[in-house]
Amino acid sequence: MNRIQFIQHNGKKILHLDFTHAKAAEVVQLVREAQPVIAAQSPKSLRTLTDVTDMSFNTEAAEALKQFTSHNKPYVTAAAVVGITGLKQIIYNAVLKFSGRNLVAFDSVDKAKDWLATQ
Repeated sequence: MNRIQFIQHNGKKILHLDFTHAKAAEVVQLVREAQPVIAAQSPKSLRTLTDVTDMSFNTEAAEALKQFTSHNKPYVTAAAVVGITGLKQIIYNAVLKFSGRNLVAFDSVDKAKDWLATQ
């Protein structure tokens, strides 16, 4: 299964970052795989959908996500995230504060895709 892939929704290209059910070490690996894909895009051209449903994390994964989100800022015009529950809310808040990014949280992938398509 390709966890980092471009999808189309309502005629718009969206980079789907699928972290669902990922263990902490896998989160770090996925971040490493996604970074060059994002860096290859034109500035302010990218819509991203990140799904963290049932994702596991530790300190290393949380730090990787903070750095990743900050790194992506120049390339992303709109970002949606799905699956922010429980302790992930604390990581989410830290990522927002550290990166200065506006990641809009949604309770479903479909709602996130619909919103991204309008951005």
